[in-house]
Amino acid sequence: MFPINETMGQYSELFMLLAAGTYTVAFIAFAWDLAKSSKMLKAVDLKAASSVAAEVKVPVAAGRAGGNDVGGPAGRTERPTSAITSVNQTAGGDMKYAAERRIPARVAVAVAIIGVAIHGAGVITRAIGAGRVPWGNMYEFLTTGAFLVVAVFLLSLIRRDLRFLGTFVLGLAVIMMVAASVTYWTPVGHLVPALQSYWLVIHVSIAVMSASLFTLTFAMSALQLLQSHRQKTLAAGGVDKLGFMRLVPNALSLENLSYRINTVGFVGWTFTLMFGAIWAEKAWGRFWGWDTKEVWTFVIWVVYAGYLHARATRGWTGTRAAWLSIAGYLCVIFNFTVVNVFFNGLHSYSGLSQ
Repeated sequence: MFPINETMGQYSELFMLLAAGTYTVAFIAFAWDLAKSSKMLKAVDLKAASSVAAEVKVPVAAGRAGGNDVGGPAGRTERPTSAITSVNQTAGGDMKYAAERRIPARVAVAVAIIGVAIHGAGVITRAIGAGRVPWGNMYEFLTTGAFLVVAVFLLSLIRRDLRFLGTFVLGLAVIMMVAASVTYWTPVGHLVPALQSYWLVIHVSIAVMSASLFTLTFAMSALQLLQSHRQKTLAAGGVDKLGFMRLVPNALSLENLSYRINTVGFVGWTFTLMFGAIWAEKAWGRFWGWDTKEVWTFVIWVVYAGYLHARATRGWTGTRAAWLSIAGYLCVIFNFTVVNVFFNGLHSYSGLSQ
């Protein structure tokens, strides 16, 4: 067993605080990008609508001069249709990068990259300080999970323009970091005997990665609900009150991408459940014991299995699929917060204490 290095543990805590501050700046920059782009797009729409109105009005006036009532009954001037004046566009469903340069978004991505580098240093120094993998308690699980959430998000930007998720992803990462530091802080130390196993690396690493993917799909599902409501409002001729959603793909594209990512996350969670049972047999002599943590891990698996089955075979698409995905993530949050803190069981050590 490696000795505890408290100095490295203190460095880790400093890196975590710096990372949380950097993520906050990136969060603000992503929000600024949405607000600025929304304002710019509205200005473009107003200019386009004014141009079309002028083009319609000129032929009408000419028609009247020639004795033809081009303007319709009672000589009224034709107005542009709602399709012209309404902001009903969305970002491309293929989520490819467009030609325009969004400076705030680029700044946000750059700051997020700096933040994830600092965060990575915090995770590594925590591992060195403890002499083991840094996910033996809730503090370490949240900090490592937040790191993977942001890292996966940034890696996905290489292939797809998912910067519209930045505000939500960085916001969730900041919440996770604050919760880790304020509610679940645990000093660097050794693990309890039951956790001193190579299965900790296998079981928990897959669980953290799966939870990170579920975090991304949660953000996508929330945006899908907003975009779906916006599209229905515009189709009915309503006023667009969510102009920033023009930077977001349509609801169907969000749903399809969320479904694919949830599929990967579900496979990972299946292995989490399986490896957890194998580890339980080695640690406690049984594969399943109806411990609260075990039950809720299985509940999460059932919810996401139901989501995948309902969407693939029962035609549960649109908002129903989004709500199922959100329900699955809420179960994940419940499992890693309420269950760990308020329910006693064999997994109680993964909460606030070593």
